[in-house]
Amino acid sequence: MEANTRSTGRLPAAFLTPGSSSFMDFLAAHAPDQLPGHRPLPPVKGALEAPHGTTIVAATYPGGVVLAGDRRATMGNMIAQRDIEKVFPADEYSAVGIAGTAGLAVEMVKLFQLELEHFEKIEGAQLSLEGKANRLSTMIRGNLGMAMQGLAVVPLFAGFDPEREKGRIYSYDITGGRSEELGFAAVGSGSVFARGSLKKLHRADLSEEQATTVAVQALYDAADDDSATGGPDLVRRIYPVVAVINDEGYRRLTEADVSDIAQAIHQGRLQHPDGPQAPVV
Repeated sequence: MEANTRSTGRLPAAFLTPGSSSFMDFLAAHAPDQLPGHRPLPPVKGALEAPHGTTIVAATYPGGVVLAGDRRATMGNMIAQRDIEKVFPADEYSAVGIAGTAGLAVEMVKLFQLELEHFEKIEGAQLSLEGKANRLSTMIRGNLGMAMQGLAVVPLFAGFDPEREKGRIYSYDITGGRSEELGFAAVGSGSVFARGSLKKLHRADLSEEQATTVAVQALYDAADDDSATGGPDLVRRIYPVVAVINDEGYRRLTEADVSDIAQAIHQGRLQHPDGPQAPVV
């Protein structure tokens, strides 16, 4: 295909033929080897170790949703990377946080971004938020072969739904099964501890600023009990990635903003190491 393109200076016929609005379907038909789940693994002896991303959290507030991820990647009992990024915009009004095999997860996010962009160009309209969640479910299901060999990708998807005028969160299992989460969610190795923190601190009437603080508090709690989750690193100035999605679209908080939140949490925990308590009703 490449040689023919160079010799004629024209795009291959596949690029000029009307077809599906799904970029994944296009790849499956014309370049299936580019899909992560279609690549055979090389023979290995023993367990296959690859860097893994760890904890992602999400929390809704009136008018939007917050998605945040720690920065640590692990490989076995080793820290593979201290400043990996696990939260990415999917399009203008949605975002994905990745947990699981880091390399495959980042590649899946890039394909998902292309999938949404391709649909919009072909159809002249954006998918609904639920439609985007379904497309991501299909992509995860396509990676099931890799997941069964230990290379699982388990994302958390969040976005603003203009039809319902609110933020929504979707979680997934390795088979692509999805569930809509109400209020908050967490995935990854520290998710049990993060979810406990969110359950304690989340309220339906949080402001945007309070929701971002609750998300970072949850990551702090996860790092406190899970060695694979990295908390805010005040010495190296490595802080969680925090994104807000509302009716104005996707916005990543600046490093200065997240630093202020992390510093305030740190100062509070000097007095109360286990963090704020749930209000007594």
